[in-house]
Amino acid sequence: MSHTITVVPYTADQKATWDAFVQQSNNGTMFHEQRFLDYHPDGKWNFHHLMFYEGSRLVAVLPGGVKADGSFWSPVGASYGSIVTGDISFEKSLRIVDAFLEYGQRQGWRDAYLIPAPIIYTRNYSQHHEYALLYRKADFELHYISHAIDLKRGAQFLDHFDQTARKTVRKILREGEITIRESDDYETFHRILVENKKRHDTTPTHTLEDLLRLRELMPELLRLNMVYAGETPIAGSLLFLPNPKVVLCFYNMLLYEYEHLKPVYLIMYETVRWAIEHGYEWVDIGVSQDTKADDPMTPSLGLIGFKERFDARGILRSTYHVRW
Repeated sequence: MSHTITVVPYTADQKATWDAFVQQSNNGTMFHEQRFLDYHPDGKWNFHHLMFYEGSRLVAVLPGGVKADGSFWSPVGASYGSIVTGDISFEKSLRIVDAFLEYGQRQGWRDAYLIPAPIIYTRNYSQHHEYALLYRKADFELHYISHAIDLKRGAQFLDHFDQTARKTVRKILREGEITIRESDDYETFHRILVENKKRHDTTPTHTLEDLLRLRELMPELLRLNMVYAGETPIAGSLLFLPNPKVVLCFYNMLLYEYEHLKPVYLIMYETVRWAIEHGYEWVDIGVSQDTKADDPMTPSLGLIGFKERFDARGILRSTYHVRW
């Protein structure tokens, strides 16, 4: 006999329980962990995280927060959110979704926006929660096209890059004019990041202080690679390691005066090589939208074409919208 699902707001004394649940879940990532969300200064977000119990057993968690307009968002202050569970049945997923909908109605929330990690992040592929939301008449707010590299090619991965990428990488490796290695120089990396973003009339998501705080909170889940021309740092890539399946290229940045040396090709080669060596299944290169377009779903065809040179393919990142 199934127990009723009860919903309890998260409190700080549950942090260890919450994070252990996420780490052992089927679809959780570092972005769902409280130690990740802790990098935000107190009071920056109106967090309202939820824990779902079947009897006394924790069966789901949902990080999120409530905005001033009365809408619930998951994630808040992170890349991915939505409901995190073990590898559970559809029937249990539906009861968890129903418990969330009843809770939100009691809270008087206007609506909710849930952004789950793409399906490649699930240990055992499952979209039970997503279908349960759609069955209960959620709709889609929008979709982004993300790009990811399937690492099933193994050691032969370079043969599956396109001809330009293959030739460029082999030339870089042969000539040795630029090199790449792991670094702890977040200050230099962030300076390159700020210069790079300025060229596109934007600013980075993270301040240097944010990145240093994240490194302190979860050092094993960040990897910084820097590219050098001689000993001059010219480019960098900050990798997040969200779960055992996926490496996420959160930032790939270069100083444009060194663009002719093609450092991003070396970054992509080394990222895929390292990820395969360490047993990951995918490299997520992030969303590929034209951020200057009026329609937020507008694809950046040039960026997509560049990513496809490295054997990447499109993966949907969708936002589910619930109205009460």
